Amino acid sequence: MKIGILGAGNVGAALARVWIAKGHEVMFGVPDLKGERVQKALADLGGKGRASNNAEAAKFGEVVAIAVPWPAAKQAIANCGNLAGKILVDCLNPLAPDLKGLTVGGNTSAAEEVALWAASALVVKAFNTIGAGNFGHAEFSGQRADGFYCGDNSAAKSTVKRLIEDAGLNPVDVGPLRNARLLEPLAMLWIDLAVNQCWGPNHAFKLLRR
Repeated sequence: MKIGILGAGNVGAALARVWIAKGHEVMFGVPDLKGERVQKALADLGGKGRASNNAEAAKFGEVVAIAVPWPAAKQAIANCGNLAGKILVDCLNPLAPDLKGLTVGGNTSAAEEVALWAASALVVKAFNTIGAGNFGHAEFSGQRADGFYCGDNSAAKSTVKRLIEDAGLNPVDVGPLRNARLLEPLAMLWIDLAVNQCWGPNHAFKLLRR
């Protein structure tokens, strides 16, 4: 597939790496093509990725993933222009600056806000509950970490499921987009353990069933 990635930070760059390795084409959408992060991401991809502005990346992608800091998300989506019918993968967590809580939650979620800002897109929440450094090598003691996702369009979720598999995660569909209200606090737990409890990035969540 052709995939536009809004943002070239840790999450965007890691997704580009694993998706290109699986044969997808990637274009970053960034506000500054000379920025340090996008230049590093492109260099790490060895010439296999491209970069342009958000509108061009959104036009390029059959799928568009948004992986920018939460305060930049609304403007990044606005800069995309027409997203009608596009699958928009929301990788965001609305983190407080001190990484000790979420700025959105309870009766809504970042994903639902994204769906309001991009009302004509097919929004799927994914890639937010594990550190980006684990994409592509998410095996923990013989078990593959789960990649939780949710959304309201079954065809869009089917496409994102394949991209989750391509990122080395075990895809777990947890229902409609409103369940992002549950995934984002789960992500906050991962981040708190990694940063505030000093666990580091080498842990993941697994849903066990019988």
